Amino acid sequence: MEIPIQDRADVLVKALPYIQKWAGKTIVVKYGGNAMINEELKDAMMRDIVLMQLVGINVVLVHGGGPEISAMLKKIGKESKFINGMRYTDAETMDIVQMVLAGKVNKDLVKLLEQLGGRALGLCGLDNRMLMAEKKAAAEDLGFVGEITSVNTAVINDAVEKGYIPVISTIAGGYHGETYNVNADVAAASIAAKLGAMKLILMTDVKGLLRDKDDEGTLIPVVNVSEVPMLKKEGIISGGMIPKIDCCVDAVRQGVGRAHIIDGRISHSILIELFSDEGIGTMFY
Repeated sequence: MEIPIQDRADVLVKALPYIQKWAGKTIVVKYGGNAMINEELKDAMMRDIVLMQLVGINVVLVHGGGPEISAMLKKIGKESKFINGMRYTDAETMDIVQMVLAGKVNKDLVKLLEQLGGRALGLCGLDNRMLMAEKKAAAEDLGFVGEITSVNTAVINDAVEKGYIPVISTIAGGYHGETYNVNADVAAASIAAKLGAMKLILMTDVKGLLRDKDDEGTLIPVVNVSEVPMLKKEGIISGGMIPKIDCCVDAVRQGVGRAHIIDGRISHSILIELFSDEGIGTMFY
């Protein structure tokens, strides 16, 4: 059914205050999950990013690429191994992670953004020592999985000032020549904090934080970070949501204006969040 012309005009008029609000501000978007492997959702997402740039928002795109890494490992006959939800990364796997993330995935996203009229620059955490890390301490050895120890945003700021969308893959350097695989949510939160971003947006495969994980009708739209320990104690924040929400809490406590977990399975979800009264997902403040 075609949307009436007046309704379309109303949508644009209602978006205007939000466009004015975010123009000139920095928003860090972590992109991953289903939105990354579904071509239709990927196209919609990249169009959203280009639109954000064209209305004057300084967009920084941080991406993962777990499914692509697993697919490449399968091609070379190497089994993916996970320990407590984290990829075990031996030296050979680290080579594949770097090749896939900083190579194919990163450059495919840059190419798509450019095709859609954006200006994009592909970067990774090794560039200008953007992300430095040490081996992650864990109960079981995870190999070359790193914990970020410092963030240098100079090259990101340079790219933004010159009118580019920085597209960042989350490979980090070690202090003795190592290369580490680091969690993309953590990297995005660390980058957002260092940039003093107005917003951090984590794209996920869930609607947001649910009071009942099996009922999408129980979405909690707004959470003060001070409420998080109690929500954990009540079991509302559990499992795979814990590290994502910890990233949001860390970002807000380090000065990011707002952090959001939004559903990347919904086409143009990021525009709904930024440019409408309703918003989408769960916001942490």
